Amino acid sequence: MKSASGTRKPYNGSARSLVLALDVGTTFSGVSYAILEPGEVPKIHGVTRFPGQEHVAGNSKIPSIMYYDANGHMKAAGAEAENASIVAEAEDEGWTKAELFKLRLRPKSMKLKMNGMRLAPLPAGKTAVDVFGDFLAYLFRCTRSFIIDTHANGPALWAAVENDIQFVLSHPNGWEGAQQSKMRRAAAYGKLIPDTDEGRARIRFVTEGEASLHACVLNGLAADNPSGHGFIVADAGGGTLDISSYAIRGTAPLVIEEIAPPDCVFAGSVFVSRRARAFFGEKLKNSKYGTSDALDHITKRFDETTKRLFRDDKELQFVPFGSPLDKDLSVGIRGGQLKLTGSEVAALFEPSIEAAVSSIKAQIDASGGAVKSVWLVGGFAASPWLFSQLQERLHRLHITVSRPDTQTSKAVADGAIGFYCDHHVSARISKFMYGVEYLREFDPKDEEHIARKHRLFEMPSGPRLLPDAFDCILARGVRVKESNVFSRKYCTEVTNLSTLSVFEVEVWCFRGGDTVPKWIHRSSDDFSTLCYVRADLSPLAGSAQAKQGRNGKMYWTIVFSIEIHFGLTEFKARIKWIDNVRSFR
Repeated sequence: MKSASGTRKPYNGSARSLVLALDVGTTFSGVSYAILEPGEVPKIHGVTRFPGQEHVAGNSKIPSIMYYDANGHMKAAGAEAENASIVAEAEDEGWTKAELFKLRLRPKSMKLKMNGMRLAPLPAGKTAVDVFGDFLAYLFRCTRSFIIDTHANGPALWAAVENDIQFVLSHPNGWEGAQQSKMRRAAAYGKLIPDTDEGRARIRFVTEGEASLHACVLNGLAADNPSGHGFIVADAGGGTLDISSYAIRGTAPLVIEEIAPPDCVFAGSVFVSRRARAFFGEKLKNSKYGTSDALDHITKRFDETTKRLFRDDKELQFVPFGSPLDKDLSVGIRGGQLKLTGSEVAALFEPSIEAAVSSIKAQIDASGGAVKSVWLVGGFAASPWLFSQLQERLHRLHITVSRPDTQTSKAVADGAIGFYCDHHVSARISKFMYGVEYLREFDPKDEEHIARKHRLFEMPSGPRLLPDAFDCILARGVRVKESNVFSRKYCTEVTNLSTLSVFEVEVWCFRGGDTVPKWIHRSSDDFSTLCYVRADLSPLAGSAQAKQGRNGKMYWTIVFSIEIHFGLTEFKARIKWIDNVRSFR
C-alpha cells in the first residue's frame, strides 16, 4: 500500500489557500502547514526555524513556555524564553513564567495527580484561555515569518491567503466540546481569526490520537496492517497519553474506522519529571543541594539527559548538573553528577508505564481482541525505557509495539494536516452517553417518584410531570459514521408565544458507564453539559394552534426535533422544526 501522500487527491478548491496545524503541547509545540493550490496535490511542510533556535538546523519544536511582566504583557516565548539573557532579565524584573498552561484547559472530570505540586499561578490579569491565545498568536507570528522568508514570492503568497487561512487545532482525546470552545475563543483572542461566525468556522479540531494515526499513515505504516486487523496508536506526549484503536476497512481508497472508545490519561513525560523533582527533594533535603533553585536545576538536567537516555534498570545512572567541584558523597554527588540506581530511575517511570499498559489492555478488551499491534508516537515515545517496557509487557498479550523511524515528535502537527487533506477515518466510537432532559410523567406508586414529589409540576394540558429525567440519544461504545444524524422528536407546551424567540435545549454527557440513568444528577461528576442548542422558534407562532388548558388558560403545543452529529471530531447539534410543511434548522 502506498503512503497517504501517494494516494492524496489534488486540491479541488477554486483559489489558492493555506491550512495551518498548530500543535500546542503541554511541554513542546510545533506547526505544520500545506499550501493548497487548485489542481495540485497538497504537500505537508513543517515550520523548522523559530526565534532563539537559529543555531539549531531543522528543529521543529519549541518549549511551551512564556514570560509575562507585572502588567500581563508577554515578553518572551518558546526557545527565546530559555535564552540565558532572558532568564536573567526575567529574574531581575520579576516576570512570571507561564508553563504547563495547556493542563488548565482540562475537563473537570480528568483529575491531575501532581505529587503534591501545584501548577504555577497565571500571569496578572490573565485567564488560561488568554495565555493559550497568546501562545497561539506567537506560533502564528513565527509561521507567518517562516512562510514569507522561505517560499518563493513569500510576501505575495501570504497576502493572497491571509484573510481565509484554515486552522486545525489538535487536542488530547479526553478534551470535549467545552475545551474546543475555549480553544476557539483563544484563537480569536490571539487574533488568528475574527470573532465572528465566519471566523470561528475556519477553526477545525482533531484529537491527538487521530492526528497521530494520520501521521502513521503518512509514514506508510498502514501497509504493515492487514485489512481488518486492529491496531492502536499510542501518542505519548508531555502531558497526556492518548490511546486510540483503529482497523483498516478498505485500501483503495484507504478507509479506517475507530473500533473502541478512545482513552486519555495524564501519564506523559512531565509527570516523570514531577516525580523526579519530589524524589530529589527528599533525597537532598539535608544537603546544600536541597534548595528550591538547586532542585529545579537538577530536575531540568535530569529532563535533558537521564530521562531521555535511560534504558537499563540494572545500571547506575548519573545526572550531570554542576562543575567538577560539586561534591557531597553522603547523597551521591561527585564531580558535579548525582548518582542514582537504575531501579530508582525506573520507579519514576513506573506509574506512567503502568497507566499506558492498563489503558492499552482496556482498548484491546473493548475492541473484542481485534488489536494486534501498537504504534508508539509523540515526544515521550523517544524514551528507550518506555518503548522497551511496553514491548516487554505487551509481548505476553501477543501484541507487537513499534515506532515510526521518522521524527515522532512531529506526528501530531503533520497528522493534523493529513487529517484535513485525507480524512481517512470514516467512523468513530462514542466515548460516553449523550442525551437531554425530559419531563417524566409522575407515577404515585414509584418510590423514586415519591421522593421527587416536591419538584412536581403540572402542564397546561393536565399531566403531572417530574423534571430531570434523562433521555439517551446516543449510548456509549456505539459505532457512528460521519454521515449519521441522531434525531429525537420532542414537544413542549407554552402559555406565552413570545418565549419561543429564545428557545434553548441543554445536551448532557454521562460518563458513568453503559447503563442508561433514569435521572440527571446535576451535582455528580458523572454528568456534565455537552452544549446548549439555541433556536428562534418564533416563526411557529403563526401556525401554532391555541388550546384551552384544564384551568381555562390558553396554551400552544410546539413540536421540534433535536439533531446531533456525533460522527465528527467536533460535535454539531441543532434544533429542527416544521412550519407549514417547510423544514427549518
